[in-house]
Amino acid sequence: MPKGKIAGITGNEAMAEAMRQIAPDVVAAYPITPSTQVVENFSQFVADGKVPTNLVAVESEHSAMSACIGAAAAGGRVMTATSSAGLAYMWEMLYVASGLRLPIVMATVNRALSAPLNIHGDHSDSMGARDAGWVQLYGENAQEAYDNALMAFGIAEDPAVRLPVMCCYDGFTISHAIERVELLDDAAAKKFIGDYKPLFPMLDVKNPATYGAVDLQDYYTEHKRQQAEGMAAARGAILREAERFAQLTGRAYGNFATHRLEDAEIGILSIGSSAGTMREVIDELREEGIRAGGLKLRVFRPFPAAELARALGHLKVLAVLDRSDSFGAFGGPLFHEVRSALYDAPQRPRVVNFIYGLGGRDLTLEDGRQLLQRLKKIADTGKVESHYDYLQVRE
Repeated sequence: MPKGKIAGITGNEAMAEAMRQIAPDVVAAYPITPSTQVVENFSQFVADGKVPTNLVAVESEHSAMSACIGAAAAGGRVMTATSSAGLAYMWEMLYVASGLRLPIVMATVNRALSAPLNIHGDHSDSMGARDAGWVQLYGENAQEAYDNALMAFGIAEDPAVRLPVMCCYDGFTISHAIERVELLDDAAAKKFIGDYKPLFPMLDVKNPATYGAVDLQDYYTEHKRQQAEGMAAARGAILREAERFAQLTGRAYGNFATHRLEDAEIGILSIGSSAGTMREVIDELREEGIRAGGLKLRVFRPFPAAELARALGHLKVLAVLDRSDSFGAFGGPLFHEVRSALYDAPQRPRVVNFIYGLGGRDLTLEDGRQLLQRLKKIADTGKVESHYDYLQVRE
């Protein structure tokens, strides 16, 4: 295993370090809290001559993604970072990036969308973009944010995939908190990432290609199906890159990670930074004889439905924790996808949804204890009063 270094750094600093080691050809960005520090730190690397990247300072996030699209179409390896309203301002261009099959990688530092105005972390921004055609990876901590960024290009640039990737992590909870992070040696990181071989670069004048042509009833459907096939191919690419990364670092990744789930009767499915809190509560209840277990989802797109059904089918009751709501659907986006995944399972648990942590509200150990006691009651009685509820609400 190559020797790197151990650092006490924030999640944003870890992402900036990953970007320095990747050394993309172009980074175009516009600052927005809490992702500002990513590009701020990276711009210092550019100014100090530590990376050969062309850093493009634009006047908006819409322009940032537009510049990334142009650079990627030209044949460059491209990155950016954003949060919240910045991601929303890119909305139109998110679909262009995926529709043109451009392997852009974006650090998405999760933050609530207005209104009311809030600068702290929840998942309303990236979950709102779940149908934009981007692969979505979620990290629990600064280490996972760093690791996901290093794996992202191997996924995005796979010839069978050719789709952009979001590396999501919780604003302030991860982005601004200092943690222990194991950084790869620069040479090992660069070898893992490898050289970029662009496919149909626009600046290859000997082999001209068309980008952004009008595509009406004649071929639009076929191109969308190809995009869907690319997302399906990402399943294998994600696991392949995870295996390569495990061989290099010893840190294992997959679609999700489980904690004491195999013999559990009560399960909690979470995504992002709340997973650590849930593990602590699960361990407490295990000491009391309650068979609880947890699953931390890492890959939201492509959604690992079959794998989740196999992992969760034996439970009596499962709580799905959503850090955003899908208003009018009466359940968060994660809840509906998980419940759908379990529909055809020969054995499946009662599935209930809890909306939590909106606007950055902390999910405490006491919140977790109360939640698990509610689940135990459902497991004991078999009765569910409501499949959809908000945690941490003051009436």
